[in-house]
Amino acid sequence: MSVDLLVVGGGPVGLATALYAVRRGLTVEVLEPRPGPVDKACGEGLMPGGLTALAELGVHPDGHAVKGIRYLSARGSAVADFRHGLGRGVRRTELHSRLAGAVEHAGVAVHRLSATDLRQDADGVDVATSSPGGTEGPTLRAGHVVAADGLHSWTRRHLGLDHPPDRAARYGLRQHFHLAPWSNHVDVLWAADAEAYVTPVGDDLVGVAVLSRRRRPFAEHLAQFPSLASHLAGAEPATAVQGAGPLRQRSRRRVDGRVLLVGDASGYVDALTGEGISLGLAQARAAVSAVAGGHPRDYERAWLAATWRCSLLTHGLLQATRPQVARRALVPLAARAPWVFSAAVNELGRSA
Repeated sequence: MSVDLLVVGGGPVGLATALYAVRRGLTVEVLEPRPGPVDKACGEGLMPGGLTALAELGVHPDGHAVKGIRYLSARGSAVADFRHGLGRGVRRTELHSRLAGAVEHAGVAVHRLSATDLRQDADGVDVATSSPGGTEGPTLRAGHVVAADGLHSWTRRHLGLDHPPDRAARYGLRQHFHLAPWSNHVDVLWAADAEAYVTPVGDDLVGVAVLSRRRRPFAEHLAQFPSLASHLAGAEPATAVQGAGPLRQRSRRRVDGRVLLVGDASGYVDALTGEGISLGLAQARAAVSAVAGGHPRDYERAWLAATWRCSLLTHGLLQATRPQVARRALVPLAARAPWVFSAAVNELGRSA
């Protein structure tokens, strides 16, 4: 079996990579051992640019309209409305299902296999596989491989591209509640050592995610946010708590010969910007363009161009807010300079 492109990982970014490849006239197949739709702990807020990119792929996920982002604390609030259309709160499972349907409609084969070995030569890549039960699968031949296998990417580790771990690792927890949204924004609440992200994802469904360097039960994290706990009082959980981490996984580089890394496999984008899916789509498009053009190394430069704004903002915010006094001051500062806050949100959210 031989194709132009083999995608390792069938999450949203991997499936989008397959769709971009089809549009460029490449033959493409996907490896994903898990049956879909696959859920995971994430914020589930799509920026306007991400929605535009999905629409261009013919993907229109259902959800709840989002006007912008609000930063909230006991000392005030700062609001940034999107200038380039509405965003949308979308369940991860809904997004995955819609992309999977588009990939099936495009005739792309998704194999329920895992990659177990990868060897390159001058003309292509051989990928050994196994079934979910551990049985040896076929070895697949492809001109190039795009790895979209997530935060703890097997491909990144296998190629020796893992960056040394961040000492100040962060972890995430997320749960949904049967509750009518009380805001048309993605609310980001700040506490002493955590942030909570509240995303309306349906007319009667709200997602709550908490990120922190301290590992505690979800209920203990929520206790740091009295206003949020008040909203959730008596609300019935709609899903179990899911976790992710350690976050802030990074890669030494994004191209190794004929293998390219996209999405979380190429480096985690912190939820502070709400930009994960939008950025993953931009990376997928750039990776396919580099492969189709016959210059895979060009993707490294394109990846840097796509990610530098997000990386600069999130790293700066995280470094600046490590001291508790800085965390307490962030929202009042954003409220006093709303044009700066709004400009940052809209610069990140306008395109994917």
